[in-house]
Amino acid sequence: MIVTNNTTESLGDELSLISTLSLKPEPIELDVKVVLLGDRLLYYMLQSYDPDFDELFKVQADFNEEMDRSDEACELYARMLATLGKTEETRPLDRDAVAAIIEQSARMVGDQDKLSTHIRSCTDLLRESDYWAQVDGAEVIRGDHVIKALDLQVYRGARVRELIYEQIKRGTLMVDLEGERVGQVNGLSVMAAGTLAFGRPSRITATTRLGHGKVVDIEREVDLGGSIHSKGVMIISSLLASRYARDVPLSLSASLVFKQSYGMIEGDSASMAELCAILSSLTDLPIRQDLAITGSVNQHGEAQPIGGATEKIEGFFDICNTSTPAGLSGNQGVLIPASNAKHLMLRPDIVQASKERRFAIYTYENVNDAIHLLTGVEAGERGPDGTYPPDTVNYKVDQRLHEMASILKSFAEKSDEEEKKDSKGK
Repeated sequence: MIVTNNTTESLGDELSLISTLSLKPEPIELDVKVVLLGDRLLYYMLQSYDPDFDELFKVQADFNEEMDRSDEACELYARMLATLGKTEETRPLDRDAVAAIIEQSARMVGDQDKLSTHIRSCTDLLRESDYWAQVDGAEVIRGDHVIKALDLQVYRGARVRELIYEQIKRGTLMVDLEGERVGQVNGLSVMAAGTLAFGRPSRITATTRLGHGKVVDIEREVDLGGSIHSKGVMIISSLLASRYARDVPLSLSASLVFKQSYGMIEGDSASMAELCAILSSLTDLPIRQDLAITGSVNQHGEAQPIGGATEKIEGFFDICNTSTPAGLSGNQGVLIPASNAKHLMLRPDIVQASKERRFAIYTYENVNDAIHLLTGVEAGERGPDGTYPPDTVNYKVDQRLHEMASILKSFAEKSDEEEKKDSKGK
């Protein structure tokens, strides 16, 4: 439709060469306000490509998907739930039910200090919780009804997750959950199947050898690694050179690979795990396989926050709890950047297991903290004289790189001598 002089006319009549209407009704006068609701991306696209869009829609209201979780906000959220209950004609909620829905709202956002403003999700959860209250013959919706509704939502959408977990349990997807290995670490990733996002461990391995300072990203070499993942690998190479090759050439080559990965790898949330695998390979210090690590690293070795921390922890917890005959050993755990602690919204069973010291969640600030937790050996800080304390991880790395530089130098000198002999013989 086209609006001209407060009347609407057919778009086909205005723009086509031939009118297909045999009868043309009189124009209808309109005095209305048009409110256009849609995705943020679509709005920006229309604004960019349609020159008349800003003329027709002058008032923009960009609504946030989250809000601060304050005492006042929680009270308002409870009132909103009561209003939704009256609108949907559901049973009233008790205090535990309201608390459970607010907890789920924060979990949806992935932040302890935020709440989701996605009303439809709250409405769907309210309806399903009301159904289970009806089944129980309860007059109010209790907290256990909400929890049951949430558990069944996960159960109905967990087919892909269960298939992957079954493959890990049967050994088809190889993940070590006990013992120690050199140059091998458990990284964590997040997969999404519909509305369900879940974490899974991935075996990351590293090999090191004599070279000229290049860290090879095998995923990138075969076009299975995205640009952000490759950026993370290049940052690792830069960090190694700046930290350990100040007075000698960086005389190593390293290769990194995600084992049994047959799809695209993107993101830098495994860069800390990759760096630790390289350090382990250089020093021959084994890494604990009952631990998994996630986190990004910058050029200064500092840990950077990543997304999906809750899902990653829950995924590794479920694998540890179901893939070994004894279940949780008490030594298993996950390492996350300290800046991600405020984003954790864990399930009650994981919180309880952590309180009982059957499962651990460690936070770390930098690569020194991470490698110490993974190997049990102190990382060591550089002293005023530029050296590291003996028998520390950084000392072993520094010594090994100096050895490799000496070996490479001797090879170069030997090659030069042979070239001189060949030139004299000619």
